[in-house]
Amino acid sequence: MSEMKRVFAIFGNPVNHSKSPLMHNLAFKNLGIDGCYNRWLLEDGKTLRQTFLDLALKGVNVTVPHKEAAMLACDVVEPFAQEVKAVNTIVERDGKLYGYNTDAPGFYRALKRLGETRAALIIGAGGTARALSLYLRSKGVQVEVVNRSLGRLEWFKEEGFVSHTWSDFTSGDIDVVINSTSAGLEDESLPMPKELLDAALEKAKCAVDVIYAKETPFLKEAKKMGLPYFDGSEMLLQQGIIAFDYFTDRKFSLDEIENAMRPFMEL
Repeated sequence: MSEMKRVFAIFGNPVNHSKSPLMHNLAFKNLGIDGCYNRWLLEDGKTLRQTFLDLALKGVNVTVPHKEAAMLACDVVEPFAQEVKAVNTIVERDGKLYGYNTDAPGFYRALKRLGETRAALIIGAGGTARALSLYLRSKGVQVEVVNRSLGRLEWFKEEGFVSHTWSDFTSGDIDVVINSTSAGLEDESLPMPKELLDAALEKAKCAVDVIYAKETPFLKEAKKMGLPYFDGSEMLLQQGIIAFDYFTDRKFSLDEIENAMRPFMEL
C-alpha cells in the first residue's frame, strides 16, 4: 500500500490572496514529492492546533493574525521563534507540533544576495521590525530603528537597539534601508518624511521593502538613486524555501529547493 499524500496548508485571515500554495505545490511537483498545499481560512487562532490535527496535516505556514497563537499551539518551539513570540511554520513529527520562524532567516538569505551588510536601518517598529532586528543582530549586523512615534520604540530601547523618532533622526553610515511598515501598500505614501528618507537612502548601498507585488513609493525613491533593491516577493520566496526544508525533513539542499520553487516568481 502506497504512502498517503502529505497535505500542507497556510492558515490565515484573510488568506485568499496568499501565493504560498503556488510556491509549495510547484516545488512538490519539480522535486517529485507526493504532497499537496492548500489555503485554510482560520478565523479563531485558538482553534489552530485542533484544526491542524483535524485536517491531518503534516505542516502549515501561518500568516497574520495568527503567528502568536501558532506559538502557543506548538509542543516545541525553536529559540528564535520563542524570542520574537511568533511562529510562521509548524511541522508535525511523531504526534508533536514543532514551531519555527522562517521570516527573518528568509529575509537574511535574500539580503545576502545584495552583498555584505554591516549596518541596517529599519523603518517601523512592529512585529516584522522586531524579528528582523533580532535576527540581523545575531548575524553581526548593527541595527538602528526609526519610527514615527516613541511608544513602540520602548521594546527596541530595552533590547539595546539604537532607536529614533522622526524628530531626532539623523542618518549615519548604513548599508541597507529596510521598510517594515505598510506605507505604500494601499496608497502612495512614504514610510517617513521624504527629506529624512532621501538622506538615509543617499548613504545606503541597497534598499528592501517587505511589501510584495507592488513597486512602492519607497522603492521608487531607491530606484531613483540607483540602489539595488528587492521587495517582499523575494522575502516570501526565501522564507518559503526554509519552510519547505522543514516540511521535507531536510531532504534537499536550500539551493535545490530554490531551483524548484523560484519559477513561481514568473507565474
